[in-house]
Amino acid sequence: MKFIKHILLIFGLLFGLNVTAETLSAGVSKVEMVPNSFYGSWRVTAKIDKQSSNGVYFKPQTVDLWNLSREGSVINLNNPFTGASASVTVDYVDGNIIRFTKTGEYDNKKLTDTVDLKLNGDTFTGINSLTLETFSNVDKSLIKKDTAMYVLRGEKISGSSITGK
Repeated sequence: MKFIKHILLIFGLLFGLNVTAETLSAGVSKVEMVPNSFYGSWRVTAKIDKQSSNGVYFKPQTVDLWNLSREGSVINLNNPFTGASASVTVDYVDGNIIRFTKTGEYDNKKLTDTVDLKLNGDTFTGINSLTLETFSNVDKSLIKKDTAMYVLRGEKISGSSITGK
């Protein structure tokens, strides 16, 4: 009986170590898998495709400048037009197809952008799904949730930025 307990313990430890190693390598590999052509300055146009009708007005069309850079395992998106800056979370990479998410909190609101894009040389196309949640100032409960979906087109303006690999 003691022998069986030892075998089960050893098996459990080996199985646990394998799961931990998989998780760590998967987390690092998403940023590492992002193509170098993703980084740099992009002129991005966004046209609204659909939105919820909860009284929030999303702009029908925008033109922005995205500066995408990487420092170590962190990807940053800066917009000099608006002064906005955020670290993005890479959710998915498959060759030239990338999904990333960024979240910002402002007063009693939380804005989440989920961007799916397909790189094609010095251009990309994609979708930006926005979720704007408004919370109560009193008990922080969710008051309302507004959504919008934009069709994106990006044109590379310049270079790339990868530092601190």
